[in-house]
Amino acid sequence: MGVFTFEYEVVTAIPPAKMFKACILDGDKLIPKIVPKAFKSVEYIQGNGEPGSIKKITFGEGSQFNYMKEKVEAIDKGNMVYSYSVIEGDELMNKLEKITYDIKLEPSPSGGSICKTTSKYYSIGEFEIKEEAIKAGKEKTLGVFKAVEAYLLKNPAV
Repeated sequence: MGVFTFEYEVVTAIPPAKMFKACILDGDKLIPKIVPKAFKSVEYIQGNGEPGSIKKITFGEGSQFNYMKEKVEAIDKGNMVYSYSVIEGDELMNKLEKITYDIKLEPSPSGGSICKTTSKYYSIGEFEIKEEAIKAGKEKTLGVFKAVEAYLLKNPAV
């Protein structure tokens, strides 16, 4: 088994506390509303969002995947840190044991926020994740992040 680690940052005009609330704390309800073609539904199978909780995300018709299950590893509201693992679903392609994501939102100099993400892909056997697959996943994540940003800019009371 190999572990492949990738890091990236996304900058947004939304302050970190508001972005953390929208994407992490309220994301299970808000994101399917904002991008229904990408995400159809989110349901908790175990727990209700605390560490150890498991949720099933059903993708929308615009996605190449059907579903995935995520396990909440850690959440720190005060420091705006969230960690989770993809533990089941099409996204693993029967070639990955799991994918972990560590997300931290920090203030940017312009008053918005910087979302720092570290993703680790745990492969099964000799499988090596291709950089193109990582870029494609990163672009999809960026699209969702920017859709949330646009929604919050249009709906400042949220």
